[in-house]
Amino acid sequence: MVTTLAPEAAATALDTHLARVGRRRARRGLPAPQVLVRAPGLEYSSGERALPFHAASVGKLATAALVMQEVEAGGLTLSTCVSEILSDVETAGLFAGSGATVGQLVGHTSGVADYFEGPVTAGPRFDRLVASGPEREWTPESLLAFTKERQRPVAPPGKRFRYSDTGYVLLGRILEEVTGRTFTELLRSRVLDPAGMTASALWRREPGPDRIAPLWVHGVELSGAASLSCDWSGGGIVTTLDDLARLATALRDRTLVRPETFAAMTAPRVRFRAGIHYGLGAMQLRFGEFSPFLRSLPRPVGHLGVLGVHCFTDPEREVTVVLNFHSTREMTASFRTHIQIARLLDRVR
Repeated sequence: MVTTLAPEAAATALDTHLARVGRRRARRGLPAPQVLVRAPGLEYSSGERALPFHAASVGKLATAALVMQEVEAGGLTLSTCVSEILSDVETAGLFAGSGATVGQLVGHTSGVADYFEGPVTAGPRFDRLVASGPEREWTPESLLAFTKERQRPVAPPGKRFRYSDTGYVLLGRILEEVTGRTFTELLRSRVLDPAGMTASALWRREPGPDRIAPLWVHGVELSGAASLSCDWSGGGIVTTLDDLARLATALRDRTLVRPETFAAMTAPRVRFRAGIHYGLGAMQLRFGEFSPFLRSLPRPVGHLGVLGVHCFTDPEREVTVVLNFHSTREMTASFRTHIQIARLLDRVR
């Protein structure tokens, strides 16, 4: 029989867990994780709540929302071919065949390689370049060029799921071509402002905060590095705990997309890896695939970022969890904390 908890007891248990996590991290020179939990009768935060941080691929939620807004408005369909919008010159060498669609890009089934963590034909991987060359500025054009010059397509369009940051750069370019506006303008006017994300910005592409939380890519601290320009429409947003919670709310409450659109985005289509399933620009967590003892836990939807960033919501229970663990080496630790939060919330009455 599961023992129920009052919200105050759950908060105390989280304090104990995160104090232990913080001590372990301090011994390795890492700051305490940033944590925000919202549930009926409970609002809990830990770490520096107001300090902006890089959200990494959590920003794909915003890009996917922009694409789905265009679908709702009739400017695009999920079956629209990339070749109808972008020139052959811009996409040359990216696909193993013709017919790649917008929907395949959103759902990572277009077959295009992943510039950030994908294998390369020669030289260091891209993520290693970001760490070793902090002074380098990256543009959408140079990101696409990296995939063209150093990578190969992974499969013909529609034949295989392979997570791809390159695909989301293409989505940013498609949005620009279809609307005649820059991606920065679209993100600001159609996502950040409507969602009330006043502390957020597309990093290094518009005015933003003076400093952001420290972050480590392969052990190199890069919060002040120009090479963080490596993220654009694939996840270049700097934000706060509260702003990411606002994004989760705006996605589910009709502010950004219709309910049926949000349902389509979050409906699992493929298994990314054990415990993580992917829809159209959004993930669903299945804790029961991590351990059979977690099968009773809900299946929140949202997205992860490579720095141990989580933004997930359970619309039925009105729960939102936002985490930042600051490092590419802290994803496992971030999941331990998310699981602890989910287990505690499952007992709150």
